[in-house]
Amino acid sequence: MNSDTLSTYLHLPKELLRVIVILMLAWFLMAISRKLIRAFRTYMNSRADSAEETRRIETLSSVFRYTSTVVISLVAGMLTLSELGISIAPILGAAGVVGLAVGFGAQSLIKDYFNGFFLLLEDQIHKGDVVEICDKGGLVEDVTLRHVRLRDYEGNVHFIPNGLITTVTNKSRGYANAVIDLSIAYNESIDEVYEIMREVSGQLRASDVFSAKILDDIEIAGVDKWADSAIILRCRFKTAPLEQWGVRREFLRLMKNAFDARGIQVPYPHLDLTLFAGQDKQGNVPEFQLVTRRDKPLGHTL
Repeated sequence: MNSDTLSTYLHLPKELLRVIVILMLAWFLMAISRKLIRAFRTYMNSRADSAEETRRIETLSSVFRYTSTVVISLVAGMLTLSELGISIAPILGAAGVVGLAVGFGAQSLIKDYFNGFFLLLEDQIHKGDVVEICDKGGLVEDVTLRHVRLRDYEGNVHFIPNGLITTVTNKSRGYANAVIDLSIAYNESIDEVYEIMREVSGQLRASDVFSAKILDDIEIAGVDKWADSAIILRCRFKTAPLEQWGVRREFLRLMKNAFDARGIQVPYPHLDLTLFAGQDKQGNVPEFQLVTRRDKPLGHTL
C-alpha cells in the first residue's frame, strides 16, 4: 500500500500524512537513541574500574543524549518544512548569514561551547565531582557544552558558563589528603602528643566506618610554626576521594577525647594583670593602677 492509497483510505492530505510519518519516525529514532545510550552506559559501567570512570560515563551519556535529541529534532524540522512546501534552501542560506552575524555578537556563547567540548574531551570534570571553579565550589550536578551546574554545601545552585572557566580544581580524582593542624600549649610535650596522634590514628583506621576511607597511615609533618600563643602541629591522612572532610572531623573529635583523658591542655587565651593600690593626688583616696599587662601563651593559667 503506497502513500497515496493510505492517504485516500485515511481521508488525509498526502503532505499531512508525510508530516505525521516524519514526526513518528523522529520520535522512534529518539527512543532508539536513548535506549542505545542507556545500553552503552550500562555496558561501560559494568567494565568501569573506579567511581571516577563511572562518573565520566554518566557525564558523556548525558551529553550524547542531548546531542542526539538536538540533531534528530533539527532534521525532522527541516523535513517537515519541506513536506509542507516551504523551501529550506533559503532558510539554510539565511540561517548561515544570520549565524555569521550572530557569531560576531555571541562570541561568548561560542566560547562556552568550545570550552565545554574540551572540558569533556580532556576529562576535567565529571558529574558527581566536587570542584572549585570561578571562586565557586560544590558538587557537580550537571555538565553540558554550555555550562556547569554546581550545588554548594548550603544547597545553593551555581550555573557557570564554560567560557568563564580558566582553572578547575578537582577534589575527586584518585585520592585526597585530609590536612589537619593541631594547637597545643607551649608547656606540653610534643613527643607525647605525637604518640597520642599515632594511637588515635590506629584507632581510626581500625574502625569499621573509616577503615576503607583511609588509604595509608598518618603522616606527621611535625611542628609547622610557633604561633603567638600555641605550637601548631601538622599532619595528614591519605584518603579516598571526597572522604577527607569526614576523616578530618572524626580525627579531631577523637583527639579532643584523647587530650582530655591524658590531661593535655587545649590552648585558650589568658590575660595576666598586675594591679597596684596607690593614692590619688590629694593622698587620701586609694586607687588602683595598671602596672603590668601581659598576654600569656595559650594554655597557661594565671
